[in-house]
Amino acid sequence: MSEIAKLSFDGKEYELPVTEGTENEKAIEIAKLRGQSGLITLDPGFKNTGSTKSAITFLDGEKGILRYRGYNIEDLAAKSNFLEVSYLLIYGELPTQEQYDQFKQEITYHTLVHEDIKKMLDGFPSVAHPMGVLSSLICSLTAFYPTSLDPNRTEEEIKMSIVRLMAKMPTFAAWAYKNKMGHPVNYPDNKLDYCSNFLHMMFALPSEQYEVDPVIAKALDQLLILHADHEQNCSTSTVRIVGSSQASIYASISAGINALWGPLHGGANQSVIEMLEAIKADGGDTKRYLDKAKDKNDPFRLMGFGHRVYKNFDPRAKIIKKAADDVLNKLGVNDPVLDIAKELEEAALNDQYFVDRKLYPNVDFYSGIIYRALGIPTDMFTVMFALGRLPGWIAQWKEMRENNEPIGRPRQVYTGANERSYTSMNDR
Repeated sequence: MSEIAKLSFDGKEYELPVTEGTENEKAIEIAKLRGQSGLITLDPGFKNTGSTKSAITFLDGEKGILRYRGYNIEDLAAKSNFLEVSYLLIYGELPTQEQYDQFKQEITYHTLVHEDIKKMLDGFPSVAHPMGVLSSLICSLTAFYPTSLDPNRTEEEIKMSIVRLMAKMPTFAAWAYKNKMGHPVNYPDNKLDYCSNFLHMMFALPSEQYEVDPVIAKALDQLLILHADHEQNCSTSTVRIVGSSQASIYASISAGINALWGPLHGGANQSVIEMLEAIKADGGDTKRYLDKAKDKNDPFRLMGFGHRVYKNFDPRAKIIKKAADDVLNKLGVNDPVLDIAKELEEAALNDQYFVDRKLYPNVDFYSGIIYRALGIPTDMFTVMFALGRLPGWIAQWKEMRENNEPIGRPRQVYTGANERSYTSMNDR
């Protein structure tokens, strides 16, 4: 017999079923509460509201656990690659060799984009934010593949939309960068693997030879894996709620990119670099800024330390710390901003104040360091985040569609004016 929660209000009692997930998470189902009692629940920001049941990602912030489809992130980052993890997220199981080869071949074949998209790119000024460019190019795919607009499209058509997204996103992301830099775009090189191809499109110039460094390609691959999904965050929830209207997968992913664009969501690693640059501009005295961080009366906060969800440690940060060290060692970067980052990292890992408060460097801290070392401008950081999060968004959209979920339609508690009489213009 399932458990029941009871709500007492105004002399009446209401029974609400309790559902339990596979990791023993319990939730009170309130779908029928308004019909039974006239009451709704109020939860600003949906911080304590489950909007769906999902089998994709499990996250336990207290214990520092992150799993994709049951697999620990540590194992996936160490033993897998981004395309394999993408397949896992989207289709629910790790691929066989045959499935992986086919998935990779299809994505590789579709990396090229229609030349008319290049004309659209040329219409953006170089000062355009790369996230706006990326979102627009992704949404434009609805024009080039109009069958994606049909809510009754076949499974094969959906599969092709997924392949196109995975294939063309690196091209669009690299082109958004090239637009910002005022450089000519590079076309995909299908001899290269997924991450190497992206790096080539980003950094190759017609005036000189470019060779992809395997250490950098591996670090990027790991970063993409670590960002691939994070359950029902702002951008993922946006993808699902837009998709619940039966909007095209391209429109839904474009909406997710726009949600990620916000500085409170995808801009954390950019905030890290901006903080480090501010410390450098102020003389580079890390001890003084650590003291400011400890002073509760000082508004200064360390960016990239601690995490709203992970209360003890961010499992992703432990993985990417080594990749950050490898990249810095390999490139031999001489950058005072990154020197400040290493000083802050060492202090936060050893200073008892930060240890006691669990203010450890998180994944945004290390990803910001890596992107800075690679010479990626700060307003491209969120584009890199979107590139990694793409398979998670696709998986969440696909799950929402397969579960036949109803259109998202939150309620509200109205706090405006009561009914009033209309006053004509002359009497106002």
